[in-house]
Amino acid sequence: MNLEGKTVLVTGSTQGIGLAIAQAFAAQGANIVLNGRHDASEDAIKSIQDQGVTCWNFSADITDETDVGDLIKHIYAVSDHLDVVVNNAGIVNDKLLNRMSMADFQSVVTTNLTGTFNVIKACLRPMYKQRAGAFINLASVIGLTGNIGQANYAASKAGIIGLTKSVAKEAAMRGLRCNAIAPGMIDTAMTADLSDKVKEGILEQIPLKRFGNVAEVAQTAIFLAQNEYITGQTITVDGGLTMQ
Repeated sequence: MNLEGKTVLVTGSTQGIGLAIAQAFAAQGANIVLNGRHDASEDAIKSIQDQGVTCWNFSADITDETDVGDLIKHIYAVSDHLDVVVNNAGIVNDKLLNRMSMADFQSVVTTNLTGTFNVIKACLRPMYKQRAGAFINLASVIGLTGNIGQANYAASKAGIIGLTKSVAKEAAMRGLRCNAIAPGMIDTAMTADLSDKVKEGILEQIPLKRFGNVAEVAQTAIFLAQNEYITGQTITVDGGLTMQ
């Protein structure tokens, strides 16, 4: 897929990995829809517009099916096509399982997994009519391996991997593709809060002996959008952490 002039929605794109992905698509000439529960900052919007493309800023709560439906209607009101949807929005709420309440579990699963489902479902009908397009879902290596204190997060990200495969099989007959990216330890505000001892322990397990960066995740999203013979796959960006 040539991305120049395409319309790309990135959920959870007001900062971090989501914003880096949006900026990478903008650098390829794509017009960008920034999305979060709150409006993106002026700096975030400007970083997209400085690439010489159009940037729309539509806030929406992806856990709310009606809100998501309105978001997609807004997009098609300003653009007659939606070509790539990157489901990046997600949260964490880490606790050991015996201390995790049902609310703790459901809040993460609802945002990460149900939110991804809501966005894909709302996009399918108009994108089916186009008979072209790509979904890229942000999973995690935790969805592949599990992790202490992250039962809710692991369940949500494993669910995204299963959802990705099912969507890929259903949507292929209409010319749509669906893939997932499973990042490992990426330098973000979230990982910056880890203690030096924890970081050292993680680095010992990573063959490349470093954390990844948001640009490396964004490059993978560009690759998956452009390659039209890849679907139903989960690409790990983890420095070899989960290699078999």
